[in-house]
Amino acid sequence: MISRRNFIKLSGGAVAAGTLVGCAGGMGRSGGGGKVVVVGGGPGGATAAKYLRMFDPSIEVTLIEANAKYYTCFMSNEVLGGDRNLDSITFGYDGLRRHGVRVVHDTVTQIDAAARKIVTKSGATFSYDRAIVSPGIDFKWGAIEGHSAEAAEIIPHAWKAGAQTVTLHKQLLDMKNGGTVVIATPSGAFRCPPGPYERASLIANYLKKHKPKSKVLILDAGDKFAKQGLFIAGWKKHYGYGTSNSLIEWVPAAQGGKVEGVDAKGMAVQAAVEKIKADVINVIPPQKAGKLAFDAGLTEGDWCPINKKTFESKIHANIHVLGDASNAAGMPKSGYSANVQAKVCAAAVVDLLAGREPGFPSYMNTCYSVVGDDHGISVSIVYTFDEAKNEIIAVKGAGGVTPSDASAEALRREAHYAHGWFANITNDIFG
Repeated sequence: MISRRNFIKLSGGAVAAGTLVGCAGGMGRSGGGGKVVVVGGGPGGATAAKYLRMFDPSIEVTLIEANAKYYTCFMSNEVLGGDRNLDSITFGYDGLRRHGVRVVHDTVTQIDAAARKIVTKSGATFSYDRAIVSPGIDFKWGAIEGHSAEAAEIIPHAWKAGAQTVTLHKQLLDMKNGGTVVIATPSGAFRCPPGPYERASLIANYLKKHKPKSKVLILDAGDKFAKQGLFIAGWKKHYGYGTSNSLIEWVPAAQGGKVEGVDAKGMAVQAAVEKIKADVINVIPPQKAGKLAFDAGLTEGDWCPINKKTFESKIHANIHVLGDASNAAGMPKSGYSANVQAKVCAAAVVDLLAGREPGFPSYMNTCYSVVGDDHGISVSIVYTFDEAKNEIIAVKGAGGVTPSDASAEALRREAHYAHGWFANITNDIFG
């Protein structure tokens, strides 16, 4: 059993995050060569490409990614609060090239599962023995009345980091003291379940220092949220939560919090019981698998069904689906989940190309959230695989959560671990 202390050492300490978990194939294990094309250069795709080469250098690995730079969603909330800049969450692909990955910056327009070929916008064609697709998320525009990609240019979601992160940060800087920031959470499964509440925390932290007459109003599509008790304890400690002067107010769906419509030009949202005007509006839309997953016929409903032992699609053979687009419940959709799942997938692909039965997988996830200055919280879970049910299940008694009575020093260390984890995992993915 992994103790919480040892888990933190693995996930946030000097060891590159996740390198000891999920590696069923093992480093340097002999393989059968072959061609693997990886589509999508986020945490899932980039990790898979790198680890395929590390596990078996005889495999020819091509990564196709439209953009030359990747912006991590994890730690992007610190950009909004002014605690880091965009450059600090920006990564390129030279590290993968050093591992022998061929990196192609192009847009995939077609995946021909029958012919095992991938076609790009430039007209190039890539054949594969196995493909790994990590298309990320897309948004369900229209699920909220009046919400659209065009509206999101005015009221940014910033749930794909980059330009929208900068826009939302600037809106906070320009907001008057005494203004209201509305954060609307999405319904259904979505990327980074604790993310909206960390965002509220760090925006409140900025307001406390620079615009103390302002407040953050969280309009929630649900009635509970990840790490709720720990967040609320932090809000009480730092932001006066529950008092008349609170910098944060949370309205659950049961109390009319779910946003049903938006008026971007009028800077207002229609919640279940009232229309609310605000100075800054951050509506995070409901989500689904990225467009490519739908175009390639890899989806059932909003997400991609997979064999959770190998992440091979249950619809198209020889195509594996990683990251937020896959239905990998019961693991959350997170960058760390994608990183660990990519190693399981890479090891399985090495075995499959060599004609071996893939090894038995294990998985882990840790999720850090920064609540305020020197105040971090976390939850960590170790998972195993139930082959009969094709389910990823938590190992009882493994992992842990920040204690509700954690000391100020322990919370400070959690924040330190969060930043160490970020440095380690991004090096593990892109280094």
